Amino acid sequence: MTTQSIFKGLLRPVLVSAVFFMLLTGLAYPAFTTVAAQLLFPFQARGSLIERDGLVMGSALIGQHFTRPEYFHGRPSMTLGADPQDPSKSVSQPYNAGSSGASNLGPTSQKLVDQVAARVQAYRQDNGLATDAQVPVDAVTASASGLDPHISVANARLQLPRVARLRQLPEAELLQLVNAHTTARTLGLLGEPRVNVLQLNLALDARLPSRQPPIAASE
Repeated sequence: MTTQSIFKGLLRPVLVSAVFFMLLTGLAYPAFTTVAAQLLFPFQARGSLIERDGLVMGSALIGQHFTRPEYFHGRPSMTLGADPQDPSKSVSQPYNAGSSGASNLGPTSQKLVDQVAARVQAYRQDNGLATDAQVPVDAVTASASGLDPHISVANARLQLPRVARLRQLPEAELLQLVNAHTTARTLGLLGEPRVNVLQLNLALDARLPSRQPPIAASE
């Protein structure tokens, strides 16, 4: 068998198939899905970015760390970041999108129990609740990613009186705003109703601006 016959009989089909599938899966398919996504789901295809006055305020998919009392607060976050004083060390940096992760503490960890107990106490105090008031689980536990943009409806409603008081808004009016930014179960079956904290706080500022500077990722 000559070299030419070997090439035609064995190598040529292999090379043709390799080139074909490289063009198909490396160029044609990505190009098709990109164009289809831009046409059918332009908001999601661009990262679900939320803009206000021409400025990107964040993404609907990534939570932000709100701490000021006139805003709704998201879930606890255990993400880390580099220590400004010593880059070789890590420090707490909630909602750091470049370091998604959880605490990895197990359910039998005393450290986790102590953290949750402290969060429960702080949540009750911040929201003027009774010392034995039930607290939503999502209000005192971090998500697996540390970047969850949503809170439960129960969590939002317990924070509502605090925000309404500081914003000098009727609670009924603020409840309408919360309901308007509540997403139902996916397909009516999956997950639970949830509230996007960033979108709610932006809508809150649009309705009645905070007396302090506009919100940012570190608020």
